[in-house]
Amino acid sequence: MIPLKDDIPSRRYPVVTATLITVNLLVFIFEMSLTRRQLQELTLEYGIVPVFYTMPGITGLFHPGELAIPLFSSMFLHGGWIHVLGNMWMLWIFGDNVEDSWGRMRFILFYIAGGMAAGLVHIFTNMTSEVPVIGASGAVAAVMGAYFLLYPKARVVVMIPPFILGPFFVVPAALFLGFWFILQFFNGTLSLFAQSGQFGGIAWWAHIGGFLFGAFLCSVLHVEARVSRRRPLFGDADDQ
Repeated sequence: MIPLKDDIPSRRYPVVTATLITVNLLVFIFEMSLTRRQLQELTLEYGIVPVFYTMPGITGLFHPGELAIPLFSSMFLHGGWIHVLGNMWMLWIFGDNVEDSWGRMRFILFYIAGGMAAGLVHIFTNMTSEVPVIGASGAVAAVMGAYFLLYPKARVVVMIPPFILGPFFVVPAALFLGFWFILQFFNGTLSLFAQSGQFGGIAWWAHIGGFLFGAFLCSVLHVEARVSRRRPLFGDADDQ
């Protein structure tokens, strides 16, 4: 299922969410300007390579003090247009309301912390992997986990591929995000017992870790949902 919109408009323009999307798109355009070799070197240096953390003696690429850099930089790199647009679309759908709840400055810190936590979970569950991992998926998953906790009763319009022109369905946010999380957990569990290269090279456990981190942090810090009104979806009467 692909989400198209929810019924909770943000109370103010989501500056941080829009800025994160812009930065990710600009970085991806820069990636596209590189040669294949340059792109491979960039990914190796600024993506997360689990074996560099678990067996640092096998390579001279990183000094211990540099190992934190990929945990941050990897979340701004992407492997293709579908990858970056998919992540940014999910961030746009769910990020505005989470930004409302956290506040702009705290949301920046939350997003970065979520992405780094997701990266650490990926390292822990893929200790011998030499494959660089890039993408904002872990940070976006943290946003989705926060949304799941804060706005479970929100309604989301979804589309089921490949039917691009419909039909469309309205489902509770808890159902959509819960289904998404179960799918990640199912594939992540299978990936632990599968041979390397299966399951499309997706960092399932980064998604799982980010989602749980986002929900957990909102819970322990008692972040509150901010809802001023709801917007009508298909066939709804205007809400007052």
